[in-house]
Amino acid sequence: MNSKERSPCYEERQQHDACDQREPPMMRNYLYPRAKRWQVWVGGFLMVLGALTFSLALGLATIAIIRFNATDRANYNGPVFINPGGPGGSGVWFVKRLGPYYQYVVGTNHDIISFDPRGVGATTPQISCWNDSTASTSSLLWDLQEPPVLDAHPGTIYDSYAHSVAFSRQCATQLGDNARFVSTPSVARDMLHIMEKLGESKLKYWGFSYGTFLGTTFASLFPDKVGRMVNDGNVDARDYVSGAPTHFLQDTDKVMDSFYRFCHLAGPERCAFYASSPEAIAARLDVLFSDIRKRPVIVPASASLNSRPEIVSYSKVKRLITSALYRPLVMFPSLAEAFAALEEGDGRPFLNLTSQGSEELPLCESRLENPADPDIPTPEVPEAEASADASKAIMCSDGESIPGDVESFERYARKLMDLSKSAGSSMASLVMGCVEWKSRAKWQFTGPFEGNTSHPILFIANTADNVTPLRSALANAQGFPGSVVMIQDSYGHTTLSCPSRCTARTIRAYFQNGTLPSNGTVCPADLIPFKPWKLDLVSTSLSSGNEEEKFSFALRQLMLAPVLEF
Repeated sequence: MNSKERSPCYEERQQHDACDQREPPMMRNYLYPRAKRWQVWVGGFLMVLGALTFSLALGLATIAIIRFNATDRANYNGPVFINPGGPGGSGVWFVKRLGPYYQYVVGTNHDIISFDPRGVGATTPQISCWNDSTASTSSLLWDLQEPPVLDAHPGTIYDSYAHSVAFSRQCATQLGDNARFVSTPSVARDMLHIMEKLGESKLKYWGFSYGTFLGTTFASLFPDKVGRMVNDGNVDARDYVSGAPTHFLQDTDKVMDSFYRFCHLAGPERCAFYASSPEAIAARLDVLFSDIRKRPVIVPASASLNSRPEIVSYSKVKRLITSALYRPLVMFPSLAEAFAALEEGDGRPFLNLTSQGSEELPLCESRLENPADPDIPTPEVPEAEASADASKAIMCSDGESIPGDVESFERYARKLMDLSKSAGSSMASLVMGCVEWKSRAKWQFTGPFEGNTSHPILFIANTADNVTPLRSALANAQGFPGSVVMIQDSYGHTTLSCPSRCTARTIRAYFQNGTLPSNGTVCPADLIPFKPWKLDLVSTSLSSGNEEEKFSFALRQLMLAPVLEF
């Protein structure tokens, strides 16, 4: 079925009542948009920041869009859309910082385009569960009330349940009907209209993590509009919309096991938490967990980064491990040092690691050239890579309702903890955040996730991914004839967590001429954890070095970028 058959109001404006019977009011959004553009200079690169503005029943809405122009205009090959994941990730934020590196992978004859989905970043109206005048303070104070991870102490699960219910009720009060219009099928429709406003008939797309669910949804709704699609780090679409996902934790402990294995392989010179075997390292960590659960490490104010005492608790360590599993290459060596120091009662390396966050890429100051037009709000480049409140609203809108009783909550939580020893207790509180979420999407798409696309889709998965396992890519690919699954032999979240020139060359060939690898092709990783790799970046850039060196440089810059945690 083509997109016109699925969307009878899409091509031309009908009477409002007739359209409302077929699709939600927001689905008419780009029929008569007003488009404006702003030039942004970032690190010597010219980017274009734009906005499409349209009227809704609830008021004026503006989608923020960014484009990094192709540098090879002689062989221009159209735009490639990027979605960094989330849900709630800001495409504007990521392309502003990483546009040249995405582009080098797909080819410099492509524009790189992204946008902030509904409710996210620079797009308005934004999704915030707090009053605008006190949002940042209220959000911070609320985060300070976060309960421990679910296996920290008996009864913690009930605190987590109350925390989730309280936040759902706060969001319902603050958001009203706005939360009904941010679901993924709505964003897929927005992407279609942006593409067509650019004069393109087929979508070229590279999505990561949640971005693969957006891609799969687009391909299911508009299969005839798919030109090229790379789904990298796949969310199992059917599991995601179930309201109680479990498949995402299947390979989490495999990534944790790789910490033990690579630490042992590296030896005591490179891994501070070394022991005589991988099993001995795992046992050493279990002892640390037991000790720190009873006796959290105290860091005095004189040694704290914040000039106040800090406590390193079991929950904080478990949450750090959960984050580290996304990026083994970047995080594992420092994680080992933090573990070894905690054994000695020293929490400073742990605090240093948690305070660093993600490495910020060096950029020149941006300059925004804005046309004077009081009717079109100036899009501001978002300060954060993602919106937590929008993430919750999107995820809760996409899935089925979660039972609101505490007994169902407890059964689901224990199932997740059984699935993953390393991260189940911390991940459970995140995915269970939709309990008692009352605002249902105006347009919810729960399948079927399938379609005969214009061009086959390239699904990519790591050997072991902590939140988007290989099985999810295999499951999603079954619905799209001719599509293939390629495996990158690495650990962590999406292929960006570990450079692989083999993977990058495959992606480039696919975007350039549609070439697909054989189904089941395995690409080796260029690096492994605990092996030094940073020093060889110094003398390379996208304007110097040979092709292989440029690939390595671009891929490592992408690896160092912030990661959106599911």
